[in-house]
Amino acid sequence: MKKKKQKVTNAVLSGLTLLVVLVFSFPFIWMLLASFKTQSQIMSTGQFFVFQPTVKNYVSVFGQYDFLIFIWNSFFVAAGSTIGSLILGLPAAYAIARYRLQGLGLVILVARIIPGITFLIPWFIIFSKLGLVDSFTSLILSHMLVGLPFIIWIMISFFEGLPIEIEEAGLIDGCTRSQVFRRVVLPISGPGIITSSLLSFIFSWNNFMFSIILAGDRTKTLPVAVYNFMSYSEINWGALMAAACIITLPVLIIALLAQRYIVSGLSAGAVKG
Repeated sequence: MKKKKQKVTNAVLSGLTLLVVLVFSFPFIWMLLASFKTQSQIMSTGQFFVFQPTVKNYVSVFGQYDFLIFIWNSFFVAAGSTIGSLILGLPAAYAIARYRLQGLGLVILVARIIPGITFLIPWFIIFSKLGLVDSFTSLILSHMLVGLPFIIWIMISFFEGLPIEIEEAGLIDGCTRSQVFRRVVLPISGPGIITSSLLSFIFSWNNFMFSIILAGDRTKTLPVAVYNFMSYSEINWGALMAAACIITLPVLIIALLAQRYIVSGLSAGAVKG
């Protein structure tokens, strides 16, 4: 009787899980199918699954709109902001974790909580005065405004969970505190570093708000380029969906390949913190 009841429970849970997956994956499925449809097929409710596929949308995206440049711009900004945030964030997180700098941690927490749009106008005024609007420098620094506190807060809990005895052994062997950090702490903090790096990169890759104000024709990123498919008269849904798939694909691949590191890094920080 218990085994039968357990089977029924498992079947119900599996059915609910499948339903949730279908509901949350439906927008992505619709986007993927729509990227291979014409404008009329997208508007037709009777051609959701059954239609004549076309690759004209992708040809238009890469040919007419020159999306390779926008892909490079997004990658350069996301990589630059992530690397910059790691260079500044890892030592800061380690110092806060080991020296119990609660005041500094509180300041970073406030910076993390405040909506990014609050800094948008000050950033624009400062970069305008410096002549840095439509430059990769302004985009990288603005993206670090969110990525840096994010990396710091993930790594604080991770560093706090590392055994202090490992660092003390390094100090006894003659290493300085900075050498212990570089040679001992960082090598064993791989899951946390990978997790924070990937999440910071994904945030920067998808960021629209800072780019729409600070980017120009030379530094336009993918989210801003996608916005060009919408006009007052109509929306080019086919090209828009193809461009959205192009934006989503790298993030999806990264998430699938690194899911083990992301889960282990987040769970380690949650448990150890």
